[in-house]
Amino acid sequence: MWIFLGIVAAIAVFAISVYNGLVAKRNRYKNAFAQIDVQLTRRHDLIPNLVETAKAYMSHEKGTLEAVINARNTAVSGLQAAKADPSDPEAMKKLSQAEQGLSGALGRLFALSEAYPDLKANQNMMQLSEELTSTENKVSFARQAFNDAVMIYNTARESFPANLFAVTFGFGPAELLEIEDEKKREVPEVSFS
Repeated sequence: MWIFLGIVAAIAVFAISVYNGLVAKRNRYKNAFAQIDVQLTRRHDLIPNLVETAKAYMSHEKGTLEAVINARNTAVSGLQAAKADPSDPEAMKKLSQAEQGLSGALGRLFALSEAYPDLKANQNMMQLSEELTSTENKVSFARQAFNDAVMIYNTARESFPANLFAVTFGFGPAELLEIEDEKKREVPEVSFS
């Protein structure tokens, strides 16, 4: 009888330990996403100021400026959906796509700004560009920390015997946040002429 109670108690302690470990890992990736939220919100808040500064110099580039604002608004709504549930794969994919679209629109804006020397020399534009670049770096670091936490969580929930408890207690998989930059995938052209 005592042996049976000892085995039941050991199983209960083990189940509690596994459950608490999964909760801790889930909370780590949610906290890591909160850091992404802070940085992306900062990025999104900088963009209207950047567009307003550029408007004064690029009045006939209205389509590009509107594209940046539309991409920013899409990214803000994607962030809100992902913030509501960072484990939702569909919300993470939408956020990733929205951020890729925003990066593309910003890239076009900066490419066009090269044709406007007064805009490039504008102190506000230079400061906003620097802040945006700094924020982009912080987003990259926060995204890496989030993806690491998601990987640790997913590995823990998929490993035996924790996977038995994960299914029982409703610990679903978490989705990585991948914001692809197509330029990073391109092979650089080298010319020796």
